[in-house]
Amino acid sequence: MARHLYKTSTPSTRNGAVDSQVKSNPRNNLIYGQHRCGKGRNARGIITAGHRGGGHKRLYRKIDFRRNEKDIYGRIVTIEYDPNRNAYICLIHYGDGEKKYILHPRGVIIGETIVSGTEVPIKMGNALPLTDMPLGTAIHNIEITLGKGGQLARAAGAVAKLIAKEGKSATLKLPSGEVRLISQNCSATVGQVGERRELNPRMVDSQSTALIHLATSTLQYFKDK
Repeated sequence: MARHLYKTSTPSTRNGAVDSQVKSNPRNNLIYGQHRCGKGRNARGIITAGHRGGGHKRLYRKIDFRRNEKDIYGRIVTIEYDPNRNAYICLIHYGDGEKKYILHPRGVIIGETIVSGTEVPIKMGNALPLTDMPLGTAIHNIEITLGKGGQLARAAGAVAKLIAKEGKSATLKLPSGEVRLISQNCSATVGQVGERRELNPRMVDSQSTALIHLATSTLQYFKDK
């Protein structure tokens, strides 16, 4: 994806780069305000958990975890920032005029089409029942109760694996390592949830940077020999 490089006007913007396709202005009909109640107080207003509260105001984005637009193709129009999660979200324009947000599947770019249904291709971002998926498929946004919407593997970078089918149940290996039985009629989305750090080169941890430097120095050593 195209990168936008910051002009070094302050130390914090030095070597700054972000993905130029990521937007931060959401649609008004897909957001609503949330009252951040609690702030570490109990019902009597006494602080029971310290250092809670404050923070920046956020508008909650309505995410479509159900994917109930069956057999209607949708086009990815934007990839947007969401302050409520560590993953990006995608704005989808469906063929019937509906506009909805979904979690950004890793590797999916603007302009691609997705669809949900019973007999759809095994493609990143498509949603279909577990019964129509081959074994070994990487999935996310998995339903536990039919029709309730995805509840498992929704965090940034999360991915589960379909490892077996028997009778009416499917066996999944979740990101935590837990092996769980779920009805094959429940649906899931193909692929892995994307991460902000994979689109933003500034968000690479020190360990990854050290590994990159080690690999670079090793290659240079063998070139010199």
